[in-house]
Amino acid sequence: MKRSRINEILLAADDMIRHHGFVLPPFAYWTPDEFKARKDEARNVIEARCGWDITDYGAGDFDKMGLFLFTLRNGRLADLQRGGGMCYAEKLLISRQDQLSPMHTHVIKAEDIINRGGATLVVELFGSDTDGNFDASRGGTVYCDGIRRDYAPGDKLKLAPGESVTLMPGDWHAFWGEGGDVLVGEVSTVNDDETDNIFREPIGRFATIEEDVDPKHLLVSDYREWLA
Repeated sequence: MKRSRINEILLAADDMIRHHGFVLPPFAYWTPDEFKARKDEARNVIEARCGWDITDYGAGDFDKMGLFLFTLRNGRLADLQRGGGMCYAEKLLISRQDQLSPMHTHVIKAEDIINRGGATLVVELFGSDTDGNFDASRGGTVYCDGIRRDYAPGDKLKLAPGESVTLMPGDWHAFWGEGGDVLVGEVSTVNDDETDNIFREPIGRFATIEEDVDPKHLLVSDYREWLA
């Protein structure tokens, strides 16, 4: 993805987030130079990989297959492993109309996917085989706002604003906006986007960036290079 395109997506996303009554934390608006100058005090933000995240899953067609994310807070795997402490994470996502976030599951993370506003969020579901692999013939069970919902393989949940679904490890899912763009909330256990996204197809989690202009804000995938 071109950096100029990423900058445009950031600005549009911030407008949509504010339209729905949310405001991002102050570090979201730091310039790259300000982030560099304040990296010591922002060490928890950097190590938790909180911040802007835009991906085309390496496919090079963001409008067709992609996702905007902002990680607001993220806990520690060590706390999760010992069963106490900061075991949670929270994100805002924007799923655009007909923009696919492709079929995947997680090994560790359980998550609530919440339609925070906009159009309808469609979530396509499949179950796992006994080894946790994608199984096109298997369904499962999820909970929508605490109400049990058994699903057949390939069922599509349609979540209106205010509705949510809880997805456990092994619930394979893909999602997209229907009828317009959707602001999505994600509340989950500790999040690790580098190792805990298992895709059905061999695709990448992060975009390859072409630096045609300076970044307006750093992405989480920029931290290692820009803040070393």
